[in-house]
Amino acid sequence: MPISGHFSWDLPVFAGPLFVREALTAPRQFKHFLLRSGYLGTLFVLMYTTAQVMFGWQQVRNLADIARFGELVFQIFSLVQLTLVAFFSVLFAAGNIAQEKDRRTLLMLLVTDLRDRELVLGKLFASLLLPTVLIGVSVPAFTFLYWLGGVSLTQIACIMAISLSTALACGAWGTLVAYWREKTFQTLAISLIGVVLFLAVIEGVVAVVPAAQPLAALDPFRAVLTVLDPFNVPDYSRRAVFSSLGLAAVAVALITANIVQLRLWNPSRTLTEAKKEDEGETERTRSARTVWENPVIWREMCTRGYGRKVALIKLAYLVMAALAFYVVADVPVDADLVLGMIPPAGFALLGLSLLALMLVNTQAVTSLTSERDAATLELLLVTELSAKEFVYGKLGGIFYNTKEVLAAPLAFLIWQACLGRVSVENACYITAALVVLVAFAAMLGLHFGLTYGSSRQAIANSLATMFFLFVGIFICMLLIVQARASFAVQLPSFLVFILGGSIGLWATLTHRNPSPALTLAAAILPFCTFYAITSFLLGQTLGVCLFICAAYGFTAVAMMVPAVSEFDVALGRSTLDRG
Repeated sequence: MPISGHFSWDLPVFAGPLFVREALTAPRQFKHFLLRSGYLGTLFVLMYTTAQVMFGWQQVRNLADIARFGELVFQIFSLVQLTLVAFFSVLFAAGNIAQEKDRRTLLMLLVTDLRDRELVLGKLFASLLLPTVLIGVSVPAFTFLYWLGGVSLTQIACIMAISLSTALACGAWGTLVAYWREKTFQTLAISLIGVVLFLAVIEGVVAVVPAAQPLAALDPFRAVLTVLDPFNVPDYSRRAVFSSLGLAAVAVALITANIVQLRLWNPSRTLTEAKKEDEGETERTRSARTVWENPVIWREMCTRGYGRKVALIKLAYLVMAALAFYVVADVPVDADLVLGMIPPAGFALLGLSLLALMLVNTQAVTSLTSERDAATLELLLVTELSAKEFVYGKLGGIFYNTKEVLAAPLAFLIWQACLGRVSVENACYITAALVVLVAFAAMLGLHFGLTYGSSRQAIANSLATMFFLFVGIFICMLLIVQARASFAVQLPSFLVFILGGSIGLWATLTHRNPSPALTLAAAILPFCTFYAITSFLLGQTLGVCLFICAAYGFTAVAMMVPAVSEFDVALGRSTLDRG
């Protein structure tokens, strides 16, 4: 297959020209090298922080201590990398195709001579380039741990195999959903909920039906945990291979279904919906509907701007919430803490809340990117609609459309309070903190939607910022628990880790619209979050609530001020740019 320029691809490429183009153009971008070096640098910073937590500034000459350190870092690296690979594989695969649909360029690809196989595999493998590269660049870091001791090459190979198969399975799921659904919010929400629901169903079936124990191999996190515990699971390598093959089989099944259904879903579905919309326009012309004083919130609440299948997304989330209710109901009060930090009921509440925040953020960022891709944002800028009406209308629509999602963790919290497992005081603290975090997630999505001109960049940066906040909090809690009594001595190492988070947050928040308020927010938010974590581990619930509300509330306000001032400021351009 000839390629323009000095390169030529003489061998047949199974994935087609879509993958070839991405493989040739991606390395030319600066962010490609930045992400590779940044990920490897982050791993070594995390290794340094862990070393400071375990040893401090003392010299270590005991080989057993060094091997124990290598084993601990290996556990952290494995879990963090698997989580990152699963999340970004789904996000990139779903977002890549959703952007094609929003820009109406997928129809152009469908009328070319590209085969169905090339359309599906080309987009899938192109989306998996970055996750695969990140897995590849992590090999030197894992190899360094092998030199420290406590880790075998077989364990490292098993982790890499599980990560690659997980990336393939998650990417295949994201690609299938993106070709199936039309709206970006539906695509991202179904992709994220589908992965979580798949893992929940696997664990639920294995727990209820002992004969279904082989299905546990389809849970990559369970497979990684077996690799991390080689003494209690001697046949971990066989289980890891079985898990990798099982996930690869799931990916092949999803890819096959996607190829078979591609022409049935596209473009017939697009044309059918366009025809229905035209018919709807005729009906509305005959019987006009009353529009509210704020047309933005009226559109968000009274129309189907996000598709007709949003109810299914909410239903899937509520099914997960019902499973959490069912599982926690049978857990005794004195059950062991999860990861030595959180009770099972608190862990279930945390999972529901985090997923709800991700859905709120997805709803927020896609509410802006859909306007831009449909070329309606520019039309809004020349109307008499004020910036306050636009932003407040979007926020009202976000909260209205996700009300069922937000009600689930609150209902879970009230249920635990009625059972006496959570005091009324702590329930009030958790509710206040959750409300502030919801406002932060919604405003963060709007901020990135207005800041980034590319829908793909806006969605990726918004969801990635939320994701890295959660992962950073988890790693920080894990290291604090590991430090135990030596926490005060290891405080400088934690400060270095937090400073890196502040720099990364500052770079994303002030990408196009730098402001002193956003700079201050990026500086204080990681430190306040760190204080809230330590307060939680010490049992000081009021301090957690106050610092969460202060840090995330201030950041939400700092993002809202330029958005409601005027559209030009939020969009990062001056008034003269219009002329």
